Amino acid sequence: MTTDAERTVDEAVRARPTTALRRYLARYSGYRQRGLAPSAHRGLPSPYLTFILTLDEPLVIAGHPDPAQPPGSYPTLLGGLHTTPALITHEGAQSGVQIAVHPLAARALFGLPAGELAGIDVPAEEVLGRFAPRLREQLLAAPDWTERFAVLDGALLPSGRVPPEVGRAWQALRRSHGALPVAELARETGWSARHLQERFRRETGLTPKAAARVMRFDRARRLLAATEPPPRLAELAVRCGYFDQAHLAREFRALAGAAPSAWLAAEGPEQAKFRNVQGGAPGAAAEWEAERPARRPTLPEE
Repeated sequence: MTTDAERTVDEAVRARPTTALRRYLARYSGYRQRGLAPSAHRGLPSPYLTFILTLDEPLVIAGHPDPAQPPGSYPTLLGGLHTTPALITHEGAQSGVQIAVHPLAARALFGLPAGELAGIDVPAEEVLGRFAPRLREQLLAAPDWTERFAVLDGALLPSGRVPPEVGRAWQALRRSHGALPVAELARETGWSARHLQERFRRETGLTPKAAARVMRFDRARRLLAATEPPPRLAELAVRCGYFDQAHLAREFRALAGAAPSAWLAAEGPEQAKFRNVQGGAPGAAAEWEAERPARRPTLPEE
């Protein structure tokens, strides 16, 4: 007789892409879960685009960052940078691979700037054509996570570049954890603040100020979930560049849809609760290097 424990599957595997892809992709997150209770979780704002290729079940989004988008299910998905959470549900089973994509790699990997995906989720085939479902079929045919990640390493070959000034501004903002003001970023690039904001938003989908906000939040929620017991919120606020604890709490409510303590109780720490969509993963990742040349892609023929 098969017991509930034997029927339950709860796999979560993370890996870094091959070295040549690490300036474009932060990580792969493979997940396969069965026999769990139906649940919902928040897909949080982060500094990465979301690229999902599901395996056995489609991804179900009950609420998009843009409330004008109707709920839907997606065998594949591309999601842009956003400043409000998504709501993802499942009925006890979910499986697939999430790829965290640097926003400045969108031109190289998808053939369009990340600004065209800002705040929305779309089926990946709307951007990548038949390449997306063919890549999903290859993942389904692979026997294990190692082979699935190897398929991605071989398929996601980039081409194209972004303006180096935008790359330098993004790097500077990431190094400062979102603390640099726009005027200082403009001096970093040699552009006017207005021109920087326009080009930055076109390439990433967010203005420098909004990107800084997401970076601060992303750092704060990772630090909140990374230690036991959690840090005191007043100390966390100071460390992450907020004015005070009240400022931190307001940003959590705006970006996560819940106060810090409520979010932590529901969805953290990440070491104990795997959350696949737009939640990211702990650990550092290589950042965009705008000055390096990119390789041409090799994609299946249409």
